[in-house]
Amino acid sequence: METSKLILLTTTHRVAPGLLSWPAWEALRGADRVLAGDGLHPQLAAVRQAGVTVEVVERGSAPALARLLVGAGSVVWLGSPDGDPGLTDALARIAVEEAGQVPEIEVLPGSYDLPGSRLLDLVSVMDRLRSPGGCPWDAEQTHESLVKYLVEEAYELVEAIEEGDRETLREELGDVLLQVMFHSRIAEEHPEDPFTVDDVAGDIVEKLMYRHPHVFGDVDAADAAQVEANWEQLKAAEKQRESALDGVPAGLPALAYAAKLVSRVRRAGVAGVPDEAYELPAELTAESAGALLLAVVQRAHDAGVDVDAALRAAARDYRSAVRAAEGLAG
Repeated sequence: METSKLILLTTTHRVAPGLLSWPAWEALRGADRVLAGDGLHPQLAAVRQAGVTVEVVERGSAPALARLLVGAGSVVWLGSPDGDPGLTDALARIAVEEAGQVPEIEVLPGSYDLPGSRLLDLVSVMDRLRSPGGCPWDAEQTHESLVKYLVEEAYELVEAIEEGDRETLREELGDVLLQVMFHSRIAEEHPEDPFTVDDVAGDIVEKLMYRHPHVFGDVDAADAAQVEANWEQLKAAEKQRESALDGVPAGLPALAYAAKLVSRVRRAGVAGVPDEAYELPAELTAESAGALLLAVVQRAHDAGVDVDAALRAAARDYRSAVRAAEGLAG
């Protein structure tokens, strides 16, 4: 006598309906009955379109659903999008209490999340927040109103990286990603020049492939320095820059701005610009202080020192020393 079998077919809503594994399709086509507890299940229409009859039943409580399934013969249960909370525990209890009297139970993954698929959830959540009936605050935001949050989140991410705090790093990366998603969602609503997060992602994919010909093309790059040189050359041609300094954002913090300028000058080999050692003058003025700081930036670049990170580290040490002098912890 053939033993009945209960197959719990799990799927993900993050892939297109109908993209199921071959074992999943075999199970669906070979089952005496296919049951589902959600008439709006993402896979329901595709499964029915393939010629498989699916009965939608009342889920009820987890114990009630478990009892229904074990008494249904050879059946495939098309797992609900919410994962059917409590169902596997209820089935396990029945299997123990009625050992030998229940069908064989198998959990069969029918589809899997692809890497990056949770980004689809973020797009969906952001759309819900921004749409009518969503969050009033989110709906009112503009590119301009969000600038301060973007800057804050970027600095908080830098702090997490410098402190080696991986838990905070993960959180802050999410906050920065949220800013990208938020701006992209706002951009969809532009009346004349709308674009989506897919356009943003597509553009950066094209840019990365174009600027990595040593990976996606036939250009050779022996080391990281050559990769960087190729990158700058491609960027200059792509953006039709005249000066080595074109494209450096003037809105950077002063120290980071100076460091970026020096980096560009060094890389391009521009001659005839001030570049000499500078001693601390007897009296500092705005002009001499600026020249001194620029000289420090130049020397730091030549020594391979990230001057911006170095100053932040020194400032953190200074802060700790001050707090210690005040009798305070860290």
